Amino acid sequence: MAEAEVGDDVYAEDPTVNRLQTRVAEIFGREASLFFPSGSMANVTAIKTWTQPGMEVICEAKAHIYLYEMAAVAALAGCMPNTVPADDGILTWDLIEPLIRPHIYYRAQTGMIELENTHNMHGGTVYPQDIVDDICDRAHAEKIPVHVDGARIFNASAASGKSVADMTRKFDSVMFCLSKALGAPVGSMLVGSHDFIERARVNRKLFGGGMRQAGVLAAAGLVALEESPMLLKTDHENAKRLAQGLARIEGVSIDAEKVVTNIVFCDVRATRWTAAALCAELAKRNILCGAMEKARVRMVTHYDVDRAGIDRTITAIAELCQAA
Repeated sequence: MAEAEVGDDVYAEDPTVNRLQTRVAEIFGREASLFFPSGSMANVTAIKTWTQPGMEVICEAKAHIYLYEMAAVAALAGCMPNTVPADDGILTWDLIEPLIRPHIYYRAQTGMIELENTHNMHGGTVYPQDIVDDICDRAHAEKIPVHVDGARIFNASAASGKSVADMTRKFDSVMFCLSKALGAPVGSMLVGSHDFIERARVNRKLFGGGMRQAGVLAAAGLVALEESPMLLKTDHENAKRLAQGLARIEGVSIDAEKVVTNIVFCDVRATRWTAAALCAELAKRNILCGAMEKARVRMVTHYDVDRAGIDRTITAIAELCQAA
């Protein structure tokens, strides 16, 4: 990062940012990509680029764009989320089709469909490729663009054995994070056609995302992109070990078979702990996890978490639950 060659990215003159954007486009088999400071900004930029104010965006009821991006879909893109719950967060056309608005001038129109792969709040679930392809084909027949929040698309790739290019080939746009699973300190990418990316560049600037000598950040992204995907299977193995260990603890509820990537949710209501209190107690032992609901704990594995850390976590939670 310290040695990165830099320029002014607002003028598209930062050579390291340009290298990153070119490399991402190559990996995804697309025409172009654009570097963002965050995945949330990249997602709302995609929504803004595909839609007009007053349109609706169809997404799953626990989608990240709906729950954790400060209603930017409405506040910044001027659109209304139209949500539907789905088992494991996996939307199908049967769930989507009833939400598509008829072409009547006094009805809000469907501007975009959004999928999330892997799905964060459903425990890192992976979309089956036939479902993705079916949704995209049917949406395109209705002239509706489809965007994927692929913050952890490389996890989905590692779990499925398919390349990110194959998994996303029918989407109109793709967002993925260089941080999170890939481990860069900051940054996300938006991928699509030349025309889409040039329009997205305008909206990125509108949202304050024009950066100057951003090559110091892009350099870390290049390292993450080339080196980290091969490490993700270890993260998945560690998550599975964690889930299996938690399943053996009395009072902890978890379906370990559903853990296929790097996100683990468990329910602790039967242990007499609240999620917040348990997480606070674990933090005293230098084990960091998140309380997502009153009794639901979220844990995410990554390359800074080793097998010994997994075993220490299982032991600590078992001790705390037994004490309770």
